[in-house]
Amino acid sequence: MASELEPEVQAIDRSLLECSAEETAGKWLQATDLTREVYQHLAHYVPKIYCRGPNPFPQKEDMLAQHLLLGPMEWYLCGEDPAFGFPKLEQANKPSHLCGRVFKVGEPTYSCRDCAVDPTCVLCMECFLGSIHRDHRYRMTTSGGGGFCDCGDTEAWKEGPYCQKHELNTSEIEEEEDPLVHLSEDVIARTYNIFAIMFRYAVEILTWEKESELPADLEMVEKSDTYYCMLFNDEVHTYEQVIYTLQKAVNCTQKEAIGFATTVDRDGRRSVRYGDFQHCEQAKSVIVRNTSRQTKPLKVQVMHSSIVAHQNFGLKLLSWLGSIIGYSDGLRRILCQVGLQEGPDGENSSLVDRLMLNDSKLWKGARSVYHQLFMSSLLMDLKYKKLFAVRFAKNYERLQSDYVTDDHDREFSIADLSVQIFTVPSLARMLITEENLMTIIIKTFMDHLRHRDAQGRFQFERYTALQAFKFRRVQSLILDLKYVLISKPTEWSDDLRQKFLEGFDAFLELLKCMQGMDPITRQVGQHIEMEPEWEAAFTLQMKLTHVISMMQDWCALDEKVLIEAYKKCLAVLMQCHGGFTDGEQPITLSICGHSVETIRYCVSQEKVSIHLPVSRLLAGLHVLLSKSEVAYKFPELLPLSELSPPMLIEHPLRCLVLCAQVHAGMWRRNGFSLVNQIYYYHNVKCRREMFDKDIVMLQTGVSMMDPNHFLMIMLSRFELYQIFSTPNYGKRFSSEITHKDVVQQNNTLIEEMLYLIIMLVGERFSPGVGQVNATDEIKREIIHQLSIKPMAHSELVKSLPEDENKETGMESVIEAVAHFKKPGLTGRGMYELKPECAKEFNLYFYHFSRAEQSKAEEAQRKLKRQNREDTALPPPVLPPFCPLFASLVNILQSDVMLCIMRTILQWAVEHNGYAWSESMLQRVLHLIGMALQEEKQHLDSVTEEHVVTFTFTQKISKPGEAPNNSPSILAMLETLQNAPYLDVHKDMIRWILKTFNAIKKMRESSSTSPVAETEGTIMEESSRDKDKAERKRKAEIARLRREKIMAQMSEMQRHFIDENKELFQQTLELDASASAVLDNSPMVSDTTLTALGPAQTQVPEQRQFVTCILCQEEQEVKVESKAMVLAAFVQRSTVLSKNRSKFIQDPAKEQRRQQRLRLHTSYDVENGEFLCPLCECLSNTVIPLLLPPRNIFNSRLNISDQPKLTQWIRTISQQIKALQVLRKEESTPNTASSKNSGNLDELQLPEGFRPDFHPKNPYSESIKEMLTTFGTATYKVGLKVHPNEEDPRVPIMCWGSCAYTIQSIERILSDEDKPLFGPLPCRLDDCLRSLTRFAAAHWTVASLSVVQRHFCKLFASLVPDDSHGDLPCILDIDMFHLLVGLVLAFPALQCQDFSGIGLGTGDLHIFHLVTMAHIVQILLTSCTEENGMEQENPAGEEESAVLALYKTLHQCTGSALRETPSGWHLWRNVRNGIMPFLKCSALFFHYLNGVPSPPEIQVSGTSHFEHLCNYLSLPNNLICLFQENNEITKLLIESWCHHIEVKRYLEGERDAISYPRESNKLIDLPEDYSSLINQASNFSCPKSGGDKSRAPTLCLVCGTLLCSQSYCCQTELEGEDVGACTAHTYSCGSGVGIFLRVRECQVLFLAGKTKGCFYSPPYLDDYGETDQGLRRGNPLHLCKERFKKIQKLWHQHSITEEIGHAQEANQTLVGIDWQHL
Repeated sequence: MASELEPEVQAIDRSLLECSAEETAGKWLQATDLTREVYQHLAHYVPKIYCRGPNPFPQKEDMLAQHLLLGPMEWYLCGEDPAFGFPKLEQANKPSHLCGRVFKVGEPTYSCRDCAVDPTCVLCMECFLGSIHRDHRYRMTTSGGGGFCDCGDTEAWKEGPYCQKHELNTSEIEEEEDPLVHLSEDVIARTYNIFAIMFRYAVEILTWEKESELPADLEMVEKSDTYYCMLFNDEVHTYEQVIYTLQKAVNCTQKEAIGFATTVDRDGRRSVRYGDFQHCEQAKSVIVRNTSRQTKPLKVQVMHSSIVAHQNFGLKLLSWLGSIIGYSDGLRRILCQVGLQEGPDGENSSLVDRLMLNDSKLWKGARSVYHQLFMSSLLMDLKYKKLFAVRFAKNYERLQSDYVTDDHDREFSIADLSVQIFTVPSLARMLITEENLMTIIIKTFMDHLRHRDAQGRFQFERYTALQAFKFRRVQSLILDLKYVLISKPTEWSDDLRQKFLEGFDAFLELLKCMQGMDPITRQVGQHIEMEPEWEAAFTLQMKLTHVISMMQDWCALDEKVLIEAYKKCLAVLMQCHGGFTDGEQPITLSICGHSVETIRYCVSQEKVSIHLPVSRLLAGLHVLLSKSEVAYKFPELLPLSELSPPMLIEHPLRCLVLCAQVHAGMWRRNGFSLVNQIYYYHNVKCRREMFDKDIVMLQTGVSMMDPNHFLMIMLSRFELYQIFSTPNYGKRFSSEITHKDVVQQNNTLIEEMLYLIIMLVGERFSPGVGQVNATDEIKREIIHQLSIKPMAHSELVKSLPEDENKETGMESVIEAVAHFKKPGLTGRGMYELKPECAKEFNLYFYHFSRAEQSKAEEAQRKLKRQNREDTALPPPVLPPFCPLFASLVNILQSDVMLCIMRTILQWAVEHNGYAWSESMLQRVLHLIGMALQEEKQHLDSVTEEHVVTFTFTQKISKPGEAPNNSPSILAMLETLQNAPYLDVHKDMIRWILKTFNAIKKMRESSSTSPVAETEGTIMEESSRDKDKAERKRKAEIARLRREKIMAQMSEMQRHFIDENKELFQQTLELDASASAVLDNSPMVSDTTLTALGPAQTQVPEQRQFVTCILCQEEQEVKVESKAMVLAAFVQRSTVLSKNRSKFIQDPAKEQRRQQRLRLHTSYDVENGEFLCPLCECLSNTVIPLLLPPRNIFNSRLNISDQPKLTQWIRTISQQIKALQVLRKEESTPNTASSKNSGNLDELQLPEGFRPDFHPKNPYSESIKEMLTTFGTATYKVGLKVHPNEEDPRVPIMCWGSCAYTIQSIERILSDEDKPLFGPLPCRLDDCLRSLTRFAAAHWTVASLSVVQRHFCKLFASLVPDDSHGDLPCILDIDMFHLLVGLVLAFPALQCQDFSGIGLGTGDLHIFHLVTMAHIVQILLTSCTEENGMEQENPAGEEESAVLALYKTLHQCTGSALRETPSGWHLWRNVRNGIMPFLKCSALFFHYLNGVPSPPEIQVSGTSHFEHLCNYLSLPNNLICLFQENNEITKLLIESWCHHIEVKRYLEGERDAISYPRESNKLIDLPEDYSSLINQASNFSCPKSGGDKSRAPTLCLVCGTLLCSQSYCCQTELEGEDVGACTAHTYSCGSGVGIFLRVRECQVLFLAGKTKGCFYSPPYLDDYGETDQGLRRGNPLHLCKERFKKIQKLWHQHSITEEIGHAQEANQTLVGIDWQHL
């Protein structure tokens, strides 16, 4: 069908392109009825351009639309060619001083914590970098999309509103001028016309609701039968559901379905089928049927193609308008006028209103387009911003209702623009006074919460998912209220006062519906059946917390408002308490001759609620009266006399009693919901407007009533009145009731009640209650948090309450109370409390949870013990109360209080007769301490004429009343001081007595008889001596006990070593005796150690014994015994590779891995992975333990003189030739046996060479089997193939893996400047030893001819012969790999040679040969860069020799080589270049032949060039190698240099690796994290055209940005769908990857498809903490050390191991689908 369409389409296109925009515009200028003309034009052309087939062609459509539709409008508007017209407009225009850049999803935004008016004021990256805020405390976040940059808005910033870019134009703006003056009259008229028509057209077509007919003036004459089946987005169905449904409905492939789903999610709609009506209708019914089972079905419409065409053009038009008004403020002003002009239908008929009110009917794409237009037009023009704000406020209720019923996210709703409008202080004030906005918002909110109970309180029934969804939407209204209140007014007009108080009334109505909601009753007997719904109420409370605080802040700013608000609040509270005494009988309580009337009420029996917002608001206002001193200035205006204190305290007291009873375990049967409520009541998020205010309310009550009365009411509410009002009740009680629980409960209740009294008197750190300011309050919070333990910045911030601007105020005071300790390589920076702040510690701080309190007590006592002080924790000195609360202190010296103290002390003195607890006593002691501190302060501050009314010391010295004449409190304390059962509290009691004496002195300072004093001190002295002796005795006991324990421990340790011997032998080191031989054997010490060659140092065999960890048998490692093995882990690696694009054949890599993992998911059984049985390391094969293999093969004696290099090369070449001839023979069909034997004779076999000889394998069967196993494993992992023992590549893989492992270890050592033979970790040491020996022995299990063939091929690459044609060029060979291959394959040839040439000789010659080739390699590639600092050293022999060699090369390469640099320079390059090779060779021969390394190489420091040469039996002057064997080297050099590749390299056609090779490093990261975020926000997904990626992820190995975790970039790898990162690891790191997830600031390690973990990122903020997820948004900077650590893990190939540790430690990591990242 497509082919038929083509010519027709082209014809249409051609005819369309022939129309001219200029002519059309000319026709319009003449037209009488412009609207009709334009509409006809659109009706004709739009359907021809848009929606011509099933798939859109955006490029073509845009081109034609520009040409035919937008072009004429631009001509019409400019009256000339727009290419000239628009630049003219732009020049006449004054550039805007507002930035107004609209943020894309994921773009970085910056807010300044010092200067922003509120947290919603943000800057884009560009403005931020050019502003003064980059040096302030800024906060960075990534935008959710939708907001815009506030640069240039003076109302958004306290200072620095302009960045450098927008600053230029501020000087002219003195008065607001009309932007239209820059435009000519006729341009204004034409613009007005065209804007009016186009805007109207767009609005009309976008809000059009019919599916198959157009508006009359757009109908076409001939109408085709083409329809679209259009699928719309919703937020209910998941991606998977949509994809599955589409595959069924329009039978497309999964890839296509994913494409559809992605577009629907992005643009809000997508046509999924194109055709006639029937065809589309059928798809629609399938989709609806398939998705309506669980939820409401997906929205699908069958629409006529012409409607879709017009709608697409409508959107195009809106974005066109947005771009046109960018040319000039005048054009913007005209568009605003057009949009806000009332239409013919009166109210709400302007175009802007019509769009807003249809918002929830539009699809996502259309919404975002017109929102952007509003932002760039209405919100950028200050005059119209006001008018728009008014329209928005008038329609507020409807917009919000639409939003609540709509299912799209907030950012796609017009309601989201509230943040742009309400946060502008001047607009918010205007809307409050003119539109009564506060009241509207609150009323709208109340309308949505309709469920009420009989008392009119909110009732949240079972919280279904749907209700929760609705409720979440309703909460956005609270946010709006917060925006309106966030900037506080500086001056009040009468209007503002009146409207604010109206809003306050509405707010009180709201709180009234919350007062007492969710009441609970104690379950007795059986457990509650269904947990009641509590979350909704608390969510509401949490959301309102800031609003309540802000309301109080507003009230505080104006005295009149405050007084009115206080009266209103009190009135509402009276209404709530209307039925205060109904049904609750009055009773009279009396203790110590005081009596009070109250009501009978039991928290444990009646209903009680934790929600009391009205009482708490009143408490807050009462404190403000005190703080602003209104209470003293205008007492006559305040209803203070009408207050009834018992009524005020009743409900808060019930609430606190409820907490106490829950803590005492009386409400256990009420389930978790209650526990959670109590938790949140105290939690830092809610406590400011809940728990704290309840305390304040009680303080208010107490300060207005007789403290004795208060205490009696309190005892009654705590249900403890009986115990304290009846003498000896406690004794009777404890003897009668044996039930343990009840006793326990009562004790806890008494403790809690005492704690409450401590809080009432001690908590005076809110400004207004005590004489303090806000910073004192924060300081105190921080001191008490840090007295638990040192904390990181983020922990501290979490434990402090945030205000509406997300600020805690901590930074301003932290320096005063704490020291900062920087973090090391792990961990984070910590704040530690300054020692001088410890005296302010209050054990009964009211924000401590139980656990925190005991931790803090423990920590503080420990500190005091360390400082050798006594361990008392006396109450701190407190600031004085404000006058309004001053009478509070009298509670401490009231009769009832003294009676309570006396009773409890009495119980403690006669400690066996009563049920009492130590913490009860501790609290009483604390209260006594507080009273003494208070009295001392009164005495200090008293003036002459005042009498101190606080006389606590006198009251505690008097004995109790008759009849029972109990001793005085003081006397009881002295008794208790020496009670052995009160050891802990001794210090505290002593502190009390000391303070008491001090006060007594102060009181008597004028008139004392000296006797009394001395008496007192003597008493103290004697008690102190007793005390000292007691302490000494204790210390002695403790010492003995410690010694005993130490003895036991060392005994256990000995046992452990005896029982677990094999653990300590697992290190597989030699026995002590053997290692002793190594050090002292005289044989070795004199000579220099040589690792290879005929002169190789002979080392006596050490016998090695090892123990099997499974069966515990010990066995010597011998050739013929059973195999013993080490567990090992083979993995692929590209850490050292220089070219990542090339698919590397065999980067196999061998390492012993201690990878402790216990989960079955952590190792992959199919890949043959298993866990080491002892240390549970992840392993995938085993290495056999062997003796040095060379000694076994080299059993024949060296008889003759060993040949020189030249001779040896000839011999070997002959042997190789012979082998090749033989092989040819074998491969030709065997015609006659006689002929064969004849050939053998003709072939001149080199002397003593017997190719038919097959050596016997010296190893036992089990060892042979292990050799095969490991070889095959290496081959399988390295090449990713199925194991095949016969494959000729197996030996090559084994040798390669050995060489690579040695190279990577040498790299690591030299990167860290460690000595080559320093003490290696035993893991590495064993690994290298076993691996080298294994590789050397492996040929015995491979087929001899295969190994020989490998040898021939490798040898030929150095010594060319005719049979091998395609040899690699010398530049492309890694010499160390070649060396290892040759040395290890050589025995296969040598075993057939009986001429007496030793193995050692072969090793030496091979080594020399490879070294020479390496030198040539270095000279060819690495000696070109001339060194400026020519040090003309007198040329030594090395220098002249190297120069001569260079000249030879120069000739051989046909003078393509650069002119000769100086000899010194060449020699230095050769030395540096060859060092890594020599080091690797030293390691290799050390482990191969077992010769110990010379001690000189075991220390770090100097370059060990000479020592290495000696150890490897090389001449110090390496060039001698060439001179000694002159004739052959000449030939070799020529053959090397004539290779075609060498020529190409020297002529610059290709590059080669230069030596010494640089270590690969991870990429360089920027110092400042924000530049990374910026880079990632510009990164768009490579597959879904230009879409911003949601999870941009940076590969740290090669620096590629990937689009992770999304459907669009999934690829198929070995038949599985994997995400971009996993796919990238296979090409970049052979299955291992290190990534940085930029939006989360998280490092990701991946290994293979199934394993991965997150690792802490190398970016830290100023407090030394990482910020994973960028939740805090502090500026982040690169920490070099941490980045080095990640790099080291990579170099050491420990990524897989890290992942293993992480997965073992953290079960949740196992559930993540790593392959989809």
